[in-house]
Amino acid sequence: MIQKGMGSVAEEKDKLQEENLTNETTTGTEESAETAQETESRETAQDVTGEGTKDSREQSKEEKKDKKRKEKADKKQDALKEKIEELEDRVKRQMAEFENFRKRTEKEKTAMFETGAKSVIEKILPVVDNFERGLAAVPEDEKGGGFAQGMEMIYKQLMTELENMGVKPIAAVGEEFNPDFHNAVMQVDSEEFESGIIAQELLKGYTYRDSVVRHSMVAVVS
Repeated sequence: MIQKGMGSVAEEKDKLQEENLTNETTTGTEESAETAQETESRETAQDVTGEGTKDSREQSKEEKKDKKRKEKADKKQDALKEKIEELEDRVKRQMAEFENFRKRTEKEKTAMFETGAKSVIEKILPVVDNFERGLAAVPEDEKGGGFAQGMEMIYKQLMTELENMGVKPIAAVGEEFNPDFHNAVMQVDSEEFESGIIAQELLKGYTYRDSVVRHSMVAVVS
């Protein structure tokens, strides 16, 4: 009976040892599985992180390239703007120079024309003087004749054309002496005019566009 009881105890002991061994094996297997899973998770996380870092580096490189391209384009655009401004400034200066040249040339042409016109007028004035002298010398009984009337018409036509050109006679008799328009060649006594007044016109003077072509030769009251 005692031996049988001891055998049962031994069997129970062996059974307990087997169960403990089984539990330890299961626990070890579970722990190994968990460890493997954790390792795999870490590796996966590292792979993802690595890929993310690689993508970030590539994106950063692309951003730097885009930035450089933009800076290069901006510099090129600034250079073009500067060149355009330089060309515009050059064109403006050339236009201003041309405008000044045109005005200067126009002024020179006008001055040359004025000089030429005054020269021609100076040559015509003696002809006008001779017309006036000839008409003044016509006797009273011949002033109604055809020759005298023809001379008068020619004289009036000549004076009209000179007036249209801007030639005007200078007022003299009864006017105060003005050295800008009159040339006093003699002094006379006069009961009609005061001192300094022109009493007689010896040679008629003319102006061309407010410029004196020939001074009047006059006699001034002393």
